[in-house]
Amino acid sequence: MRIEPVPVAEIFDLRWSVLRAGLPQETAVYPEDALPGTFHLAAYDDADRVVGCVTFFPDPLDGTPAHRFRGMASDPEVRGQGYGAAVLRAGLAECAARGATLVWCNGRTSARGFYEHLGFKAVGDEFTTPPTHVPHYVFTYDVPAV
Repeated sequence: MRIEPVPVAEIFDLRWSVLRAGLPQETAVYPEDALPGTFHLAAYDDADRVVGCVTFFPDPLDGTPAHRFRGMASDPEVRGQGYGAAVLRAGLAECAARGATLVWCNGRTSARGFYEHLGFKAVGDEFTTPPTHVPHYVFTYDVPAV
């Protein structure tokens, strides 16, 4: 397994096919993709295929300086093999290196166990957002002091 920082074009197809299946490609283009401070990570399998991805960017939460991530996806063929956890951990480490003390996301309710296993906490009530209208929670992670 290899984790690398990449341009968004490298992870776009996986992001779209997993998170926006059946929707137009433009629904997988995020306004944060090109903002200063944004970084994208890809997880590669032994065949050098992108099988996991995530995008991180500075985004305060309730007035607290923080980094947020979106577009976290893993190829269904490798789900449960650690690619998602590895790419997320690599992103958390990079956020810590950039001085973040809090990382958060709007994560799918179906992934709650995954996020909690990695140390995230669900905050607030469940909600849905367009274009998928899939149930989500805000998940937060307190970055350990280095």
